[in-house]
Amino acid sequence: MERTLILFKPDAVQRRLCGTLLSRLETKGLKIVGLKMLRVTKELSAKHYAEHVTKSFYPLLEAFITSGPVVALVAEGPNAVAVVRTMMGPTNGQQAAPGTIRGDFGVSRQMNLMHGSDSPEAAQKEIAVYFQPNELVSYESSLKDWVCAADEVK
Repeated sequence: MERTLILFKPDAVQRRLCGTLLSRLETKGLKIVGLKMLRVTKELSAKHYAEHVTKSFYPLLEAFITSGPVVALVAEGPNAVAVVRTMMGPTNGQQAAPGTIRGDFGVSRQMNLMHGSDSPEAAQKEIAVYFQPNELVSYESSLKDWVCAADEVK
């Protein structure tokens, strides 16, 4: 099973979409193993977006991610990173297809509702930025045999 970090960004929180977005993830079959609300500080933003800190767009990114509370969660499932990225759709909501989260709820490139890790390696690093190991809860789901066939699970 793969894990991925997801952030419901300040625009999703302000628009009161967190429950809807969480429901879509769970309905897809992903298991939530960590969940909390927090304010991203400038320091946390710099740690999370370290590869972007020197880029020209970073000040706007930092201003946005620190502008209000976010909901951070860790989802688990087969190919969770790719599944979540497909569910989100392209960064720009204007270019996202209906049926994707950004296609259904977004019209902006900058206010794009969610962050999802872009690789399993990035997910490991990002999860460690937002969660302590004791904040993640491993458990067996009674529905797991109905979500994915045994031969599809790594």
